[in-house]
Amino acid sequence: MEITQRERDAIVILDIQGEIDLYNAPEIKDTIQKLIEEQKYNIIINLEKVSYIDSSGIGALISSLSNLKKYQGSLKIINVYASVKKVFELTKLTSFFEIFDSEDEAVSKF
Repeated sequence: MEITQRERDAIVILDIQGEIDLYNAPEIKDTIQKLIEEQKYNIIINLEKVSYIDSSGIGALISSLSNLKKYQGSLKIINVYASVKKVFELTKLTSFFEIFDSEDEAVSKF
């Protein structure tokens, strides 16, 4: 898994590539924790290039969202496709997370 970070209108966008599983899910939590320490509380996670996510990956996203909410922050998810989308639907997390089809749409909701 690879995480690249960029900013747009004071919103941090994390582009994730590869598979999110037990071994690398903590890296997402660590990255978001560092952003919180930098007082960056509005984050978009781009899952366009993620082919697989397991329960530990979902757990990392839930935990990160909870931490951001403590600071009135927000976590939005964009570009969820195929098997990854199915995981979100099966776990009923489509109502827990704000999920958008495009970056522009997500940015406009902050």
